Amino acid sequence: MATDPLAVGQRSLGDPAVGYPLWPPLTEGCPRTSTDSVSYPVEVDYAYDRVPDGLFGSADATAARHGLDRWAPLLPPLAAPGLGEGGTPLVDLGGGVLVKDESRNPTWSHKDRLNRCTVSAALACGAPGVVVASSGNHGAAYAARAGLRCVVLTSPQPPPAVVSFLHAYGAEVLPVPVEARRPLMRRVHEEYGLHPVSSLTPTHTGHPFGAEGYKTVAYEVFREVGLPAAVFVPTGYGELLFGVAKGFAEIRRLGLASAVPRLFSCEPAAGGPLAAAIRRGLPAVTVPVGPTDAYSIACQVGGYRGVRAMGDSGGEALLVADAELAGARRELARAGLWTELSAAAGLAGLRQYGADRFDGPVVCVSTSSGFKDIAVGTLRVPPPAPDWATVRRRLDEPRL
Repeated sequence: MATDPLAVGQRSLGDPAVGYPLWPPLTEGCPRTSTDSVSYPVEVDYAYDRVPDGLFGSADATAARHGLDRWAPLLPPLAAPGLGEGGTPLVDLGGGVLVKDESRNPTWSHKDRLNRCTVSAALACGAPGVVVASSGNHGAAYAARAGLRCVVLTSPQPPPAVVSFLHAYGAEVLPVPVEARRPLMRRVHEEYGLHPVSSLTPTHTGHPFGAEGYKTVAYEVFREVGLPAAVFVPTGYGELLFGVAKGFAEIRRLGLASAVPRLFSCEPAAGGPLAAAIRRGLPAVTVPVGPTDAYSIACQVGGYRGVRAMGDSGGEALLVADAELAGARRELARAGLWTELSAAAGLAGLRQYGADRFDGPVVCVSTSSGFKDIAVGTLRVPPPAPDWATVRRRLDEPRL
């Protein structure tokens, strides 16, 4: 079966009639449709009429290819070596609720799917490395694997465990104020030639190749359970949401399904730029962000990708409070899944909305491991006196 990439160009989300060649990746969105107030992303277009018939068929047809490599025809060229990303399990919570556990990726995050694609772009462009503004999940492992430099501009107080994780891969970690991250990223890109793999624009566009990697979440869900009734997605800038939506739309376009599942974006109630944009009927907005521990999806600025993703599915933009996130994280832990607080947003959104409102399986995407949380490493357990009476009292204490 042919496995050559079928990517043929880039297309504006602001006006699908506006197209560009595949190279170079338009890392600042569409120059023709963007305005001073809204940056419109571009997406990768494909020769869909050449998709191999067996791509979504039995595993035997692509036995030698796993994870993202299996889906190479519907992805940008994968120039960078992989780390086994993709192929994550669906964990059954009962009652028709399935959790797509993205913590099983190589760096315990859904962003490994994106990073394989963006680092591939950097390598193919001949860049000496990548630069990213990130909470810490972006690119360092894939840059190291490809032999590229990695500079990460992160928040002023990043989780210590995440800093250790990034340093282990040789990344240069620069904690700076949030408002300085994008301007500094641009200077690093301009002066050092590092390829920008996160957004440079006032409203979020992101890397055009990145969200393509997230389509494979939809592909894997479809191959395992068919078309679910709904998918609940933790949402920050909306890249994962857009990728999942595009993956299911492509499945419909290829004639493998007659519909798409309802998509539900799940943002922290402390912010929620996507929910605000949909409520106001705008392509993207900026909102104030209040206190929240869901730091990796607590976004002030939104992007048009999320609005586009929601438009076709009949779903809703949900806002979940930290207490709801904590409850969902406890439920996942009781099922054996240790997740970051932000990663529990999908299940928190479902519990808020109600699982009994769907006829068919519902998938909640869980994006990353609890290792990524802010408080990791701060829990201290007081040692008991080493006598049976004390130990027994400890064992008889009620648990959460």
